[in-house]
Amino acid sequence: MKKRTTKITKENTIKQTPQNIKQESVQQLELLSVAQLNELKREIEGTLERVVFHNAENGWTVLRLKVANQSELVTAVGAMPDPQPGTGLKLTGSWVNNAQFGRQFQITTFESILPATAQGILHYLGSGLIKGVRTRLASRVVQHFGDKTLDILDNAPERLTEAPGVSPKLAEAIANGWKEHQGVRNLIMFLQPHGVSTTYAVRIYKHYGQSALEVVRDNPYRLAMDLHGIGFITADQIAMKLGFEKDSPLRASAALLYTLNQSADDGHVYYPKRALIALTAKKLDLDPELLDSIIPDLVEEGLIKLETLPSNTLDTSSSDDDDYPDEAIYISRYHHYESKISYYLSRLLNSPKSVSFSDIEKSMDTGLKQVALKLAPEQEEAVRASLNSKVLVITGGPGTGKTTIIKAIIKVFQTVKARILLAAPTGRAAKRMSEATDLEARTIHRLLEYSPKEDGFARNSDNPLACGLLVLDEASMLDTMLMYHLLKAIPLGATVVFVGDVNQLPSVGPGNVLRDLITSKTVKVVELIEIFRQAAESEIICNAHLINHGKMPNISYKLEHQSDFYFFKESNPELVADLIVDLVKKRIPYHFGFNSIEDIQVLTPMNKGIVGAVNLNLRLQEALNPQRILLKRGERQFRLHDKVMQIRNNYDKEVFNGDMGRISSIDLEDKDLVVSFEDRNVLYTFEELDELVPAYAISVHKSQGSEYPVIVLPILTQHYVLLQRNLVYTGVTRGKKLVVLVGEPKAVNIAVSNNNMRKRYTLLAERLRGM
Repeated sequence: MKKRTTKITKENTIKQTPQNIKQESVQQLELLSVAQLNELKREIEGTLERVVFHNAENGWTVLRLKVANQSELVTAVGAMPDPQPGTGLKLTGSWVNNAQFGRQFQITTFESILPATAQGILHYLGSGLIKGVRTRLASRVVQHFGDKTLDILDNAPERLTEAPGVSPKLAEAIANGWKEHQGVRNLIMFLQPHGVSTTYAVRIYKHYGQSALEVVRDNPYRLAMDLHGIGFITADQIAMKLGFEKDSPLRASAALLYTLNQSADDGHVYYPKRALIALTAKKLDLDPELLDSIIPDLVEEGLIKLETLPSNTLDTSSSDDDDYPDEAIYISRYHHYESKISYYLSRLLNSPKSVSFSDIEKSMDTGLKQVALKLAPEQEEAVRASLNSKVLVITGGPGTGKTTIIKAIIKVFQTVKARILLAAPTGRAAKRMSEATDLEARTIHRLLEYSPKEDGFARNSDNPLACGLLVLDEASMLDTMLMYHLLKAIPLGATVVFVGDVNQLPSVGPGNVLRDLITSKTVKVVELIEIFRQAAESEIICNAHLINHGKMPNISYKLEHQSDFYFFKESNPELVADLIVDLVKKRIPYHFGFNSIEDIQVLTPMNKGIVGAVNLNLRLQEALNPQRILLKRGERQFRLHDKVMQIRNNYDKEVFNGDMGRISSIDLEDKDLVVSFEDRNVLYTFEELDELVPAYAISVHKSQGSEYPVIVLPILTQHYVLLQRNLVYTGVTRGKKLVVLVGEPKAVNIAVSNNNMRKRYTLLAERLRGM
């Protein structure tokens, strides 16, 4: 039978470190010295007997090879994708004498030789190479086809049904698995000679299928647009290694889209054209004229939209007119979302109410008798406004009675048997809403019945929600995309009440929806100012309002004092980190009885740095959960019982950005784990661990919509760029029972004095005013 070969070259091997391989004894070659071996043979050939270690992230592999005429197994080290026992390998490289692990062959290039004998093929296929194919099934197939098995897989996979126990469905699954394996190998053949990491090969192939090689060869920049986690920088590196020119129009187009998408990550719905060109040119070393020239092509392809900016959106404070262009550039979908929000809101406002009250005052009296607390005049105004308005915004800080108003509105609408729906952007906020009202509240995604299969919401203008009243809490978290889908699904006759604190940080996603609704003056707005007596007794609430008004909070320094708000002075970042670990692990649990993991949440303004979320998570994870049952994915460790957070929406699993849970089990053999969220358990495969991060410490942005019994918040002058009033205000208002700040009073003063919120480019307010 003809020998099958696949040649892959690795030009730059990765250096071995003790951390990269398991601590086990390695048999040494004693017959010849390293110098003699290198002189006599720089190429070895044999059968892969055992994989000692393989890092799926970078391909680094330590393997044991059975070499002809050698009684001892040879240890070889180097980068190799998906090594499978039973595979024949021809390696080129050099012999090295590792001080810790002995004599080894350092791989420079390798040639993969598929097995030619039935026994070799059985060993190869039974190794788990194809998902779902293990030794028993492989044995049935190989026993039937013998040494022709691989030819059958290549050329006549439909014949697999001839093997005992192989159904047409199973045959199709085996054939697809083999085709994927071969496709990935072919893609690696193309990438490796150019020094491109094989890390992405499987993901690229799974996304593009049989056309993967063609896509990478013709336009590697598509990877940045189509695959999450492969950004422009990675795609650009691949393109450069494949010989693409720095001033290629493909590179210019991808660069402009990359910068535009980054601006969306920063909360912008659009970006000014000339500013976008200047920013892209500077960051990625491109000619501004080239960038300007490719914009019409991107518009024609439907990737972006251009729109003339209204004169009132231009900043005339600068003398440099070039910084303030007259056109907005949108990613096409965001232009659609923003323009359609004004359309659907206008349609809603101009439709009659489906819920009517023959006697508003009588309905209010009847409904309010069921509310335990007496309403203040501004709270009564909010309830009355909900009976008269189609769309109402209620905004106010902590302790101003927003929850009481929600309960009162519900009671009044119940007097006329209205159908009521409650929703919030996050699971935690929905749960709090349910607990406060004794009615079911759902996340917006669940309310709109997102379907992973259809990749869309089942509830829309053709299949609207069934309700006379919709109350949406934590409305400051609404981004442009979610607002669009929500308005699209609201029945024309419904009354909609948005409740939120406009002074908190805006949504993580693009847009500033709640503030734009308020500033447009197109809907009724009730602003709550009065702080009620019980709330006024809380230092957390009083200090939150002081911060919101640009004043320093009242701070004390010792936990022994009776308060729910404390400040610990420390300017050294290393000592701040030490103090935070001590507070969370020992001092707060000792003085107040709170659980270090379940009750205390560390919030931080930034992700990087000594007191950033990444480093604090490492410190707190080691201090609070020194568990040794763990999985490693890149730089992250996932330990049994860890507190973790989902960092992007996964509609298939129905877990969303910001959802938090605990790791309840880890399977070290299959390299997967289960996370227990509040309502269910969710399985994560090894590849899906990129969606999780440890959550002992999280950014203030990620805390939106959530409340915690205790929050610990570091504030240092090194956070200068992020020291803004709404950030500290949002962080402080996340704490229900105890708030502890750690850092510098000067940093707090800088933050509360800075009310210049970072501008978000959005035209929603202008569109709403033009309805």
